Amino acid sequence: MGCACGTKKDGKVSGCNNNGACNTGGCNKMNVFDWLSNMDMPVKDRFAVVEVRFKNGRKDFYRNTDGLTLTTGDAIIVEAATGHHLGHVSLQGELVRLQMQKKKVANDEDIKKIYRLAHQKDLEKYEEIKKRDLPTLYRTREIIKQYNLAMKLSDVEYQADNTKATFFYSAEDRVDFRELIKQLASEFKVRVEMRQISLRQEAGRLGGIGVCGRELCCSTWLSDFKNVATSAARYQNLSLNPSKLSGQCGRLKCCLNYELETYMDALRGIPEIESPLLTDRGEARLQKTDIFRRIMWFGYKEENTWFPLNIDRVNEILALNREGKRPASLEINQEEAKVPLAKLNSDLENLDRKFKDKSKNKRKKNKNHGRNRGQAPNQSNRNPQPRNGPKGPKKG
Repeated sequence: MGCACGTKKDGKVSGCNNNGACNTGGCNKMNVFDWLSNMDMPVKDRFAVVEVRFKNGRKDFYRNTDGLTLTTGDAIIVEAATGHHLGHVSLQGELVRLQMQKKKVANDEDIKKIYRLAHQKDLEKYEEIKKRDLPTLYRTREIIKQYNLAMKLSDVEYQADNTKATFFYSAEDRVDFRELIKQLASEFKVRVEMRQISLRQEAGRLGGIGVCGRELCCSTWLSDFKNVATSAARYQNLSLNPSKLSGQCGRLKCCLNYELETYMDALRGIPEIESPLLTDRGEARLQKTDIFRRIMWFGYKEENTWFPLNIDRVNEILALNREGKRPASLEINQEEAKVPLAKLNSDLENLDRKFKDKSKNKRKKNKNHGRNRGQAPNQSNRNPQPRNGPKGPKKG
């Protein structure tokens, strides 16, 4: 896709050489990839309507009545309400038909036509006219302050023939700017058109870098602004902090809707906890839910410890609570019966008694054995035996 900046030299686009910040806003702004460009399409039956891009990504459809040979990125002169304007071809062919159906634009006589390809003088004149944009913008903001109008002027776009200027503004309520238009027309000597845009459209026209480090989606590719609600943040377990959920436009970020369907599918099997889980240990309140791991953390009222439970366990506790029952705790339904301490120590007492009896019997046995050894001489004295044989009668 060709660049809309600068002029062509030797068949190549020179570009604006602005090192990342495009002067015309056409390098990366609302680019469309023509995926049918490499296919052989019939030239005679080619769709005659062309999509044309203007300043800050604004696009419109124009009819190629003269059958001009156009290339994406070419500067062309198109019909305007009063006079003519200069734009760049952004898309052509059958994709334009699809874009018109998407944006619900009827292919009728209301579509303005393309006059011709822009010459070098047209480009030079347009560059001179664009230099009036910033001074006009600053001066108009001063005039708005003088009239105390509750509106915010974001951009000014002069027509290529220098006969008309369009002022883009945003406002919360209806604004009476009739006196403002009179003063602007008399001061700048042009026909004035006031066009109100939303805050998201304003951010798209001005551009910028988001918190993700990339260019704003609304200024690069996003053209349809869908409603974003705070429920999208709740379903994704995001902190409801306005400073983190709001984009540069001051509204909720459009990217909150990107992954919402995935979270909605994952939330189908997760139970809704409307009240605390009732257990014998106390009331357990939901603290956090890991949607994709399907784990829910609960904590008791007077404790700081969180207990992770899977979805099946949570459904089981909910079923018990509906029946009027309470599990013993979050982990178990019923505590095991506690064995009395005396019963637990009975085996030890029996062993102690057994060994005590054995030691007592052993001591008694040893005592009796020692006593028997001490009484042996006395028993022999009762029946004395002669040491040298029986005594005979003494010899006289």
